[in-house]
Amino acid sequence: MTIMEIHKLNRIDPLRKQAERGLDGGQGWSPMDPPDAYAPSSIEPVPAAALHPFLRKFTDEHVAFTAELNAFEAAIVAIQKTGYTKESDAKLRHFFHFFDHEFTPHSRREEAALFPLLHERLIAIGEHGSGSGPTTAADVMEDEHAKAMQLAAVVVNFLGLVFRLPDERSGMIVLDAALEQGKNLVELLRLHVFREDNVVFSLAHRLISTTEFDEMQSIRST
Repeated sequence: MTIMEIHKLNRIDPLRKQAERGLDGGQGWSPMDPPDAYAPSSIEPVPAAALHPFLRKFTDEHVAFTAELNAFEAAIVAIQKTGYTKESDAKLRHFFHFFDHEFTPHSRREEAALFPLLHERLIAIGEHGSGSGPTTAADVMEDEHAKAMQLAAVVVNFLGLVFRLPDERSGMIVLDAALEQGKNLVELLRLHVFREDNVVFSLAHRLISTTEFDEMQSIRST
């Protein structure tokens, strides 16, 4: 996946709606598909402090994850400038350990507890794609989870090959490919976090009741 392909996610998200329907205020684009990836969407973001604790837990985890993304990106840039070192290797390993032990469970919790009901509510108000199978923002988020995990696996596999190849030049080519895919992973995840924090959780806040969030929280804590 290239950076260009990642940016295309905004154009191919199957969340196109009729201008007169849904929550887009008649602007003619999906709240998940603003004209620019990070441009303010037509959905007014709900401040984190106003979210139900169930949702706020996810936004708090995003803060920690964004810090890890920044450190991972800095390690990639350092390798490209000064070469691969034991210190940079340790930083990359740390990130993927964090990814496996924090991001993956975080994603699974969203998919199991939040997205099914949000998907139903979005369909009910017409906030979905027009294909044969209605696709909502919840589906897009699940798809991005899968893309991130696939891309992370590609980077890890490439890095594992670098020093096993007998030819140094080939190893450097593979390392360069791994770092470029690592940058793509950072870009994908940053956009994903932005979308959840500024659009998806705001939609959930408006469409799911406090009682229902209480039930989700109680199930998660058992």
